[in-house]
Amino acid sequence: MVEQSAVSMVDEEGRQYHIALKEGELAQKIMFCGDPDRIEVGRPLFESIELETQRREFRTITGTYKGARMSLMSTGIGCDNTEIAVVECSEIVDSPTFIRVGSCGSLHESIRPGDLIISTGSIAYENTSTFFVPECFPAIADHTVVRKLIDSCKNLQLQHHVGLTATTSGFYGSQGRSHGKFSPFENFNIENLQKWGVLNFEMEASTLFRLAMISGARAGTICAAFNNRITDEIIKKEDKKRAELNTIKAAMEALVNL
Repeated sequence: MVEQSAVSMVDEEGRQYHIALKEGELAQKIMFCGDPDRIEVGRPLFESIELETQRREFRTITGTYKGARMSLMSTGIGCDNTEIAVVECSEIVDSPTFIRVGSCGSLHESIRPGDLIISTGSIAYENTSTFFVPECFPAIADHTVVRKLIDSCKNLQLQHHVGLTATTSGFYGSQGRSHGKFSPFENFNIENLQKWGVLNFEMEASTLFRLAMISGARAGTICAAFNNRITDEIIKKEDKKRAELNTIKAAMEALVNL
């Protein structure tokens, strides 16, 4: 019987409150995809599946790929959900490696919809992670994970880019979007982000990187560009699933070699 607490919210079986998993059910090598539907995109890549669970937006598959045990978990949207996933996974797995397989918006004309972006680090335009570290704390991807993701993309001949990311706390106002009746009070200056070498907008990486850094885990992010904010293009419907699949393929290949 597991001792229960209002702090951890673990149930009597030792299952984590949100992800509904206990020790032994989650692999040491973990991929986070935001959209629960991406679980179905990644499912055919597994050689075998030993476990499937779902609670709320947290769907999980644990299985094997090329003989390596790994898990694919959906986390929903945003830094708050990423915080929950990282904290609860770290409670039941020793020394985890996390790779986010997500989507993003490109901030450079040369990065086309469907291209992949590997983050080396992120500017944190969010405050979920600052409940754990000060605002000045860096958000840096693990260099070994970055290197393996690059190698995977090269081996799979996937168009990819490597550089800095900007993580925001929302999709509309915090990424400078005016939408209907809603206009941001302060717009981001995308030209400055370009000048600083920032390649993309997304909504999870800085929290993932910071929490991994302070807990001793390894973490990386690879995202498919679903739009280009400079050219105002979006990915074609028929290309979206392939782009999602490519991020998962690249991550699985990287995890095999980590």
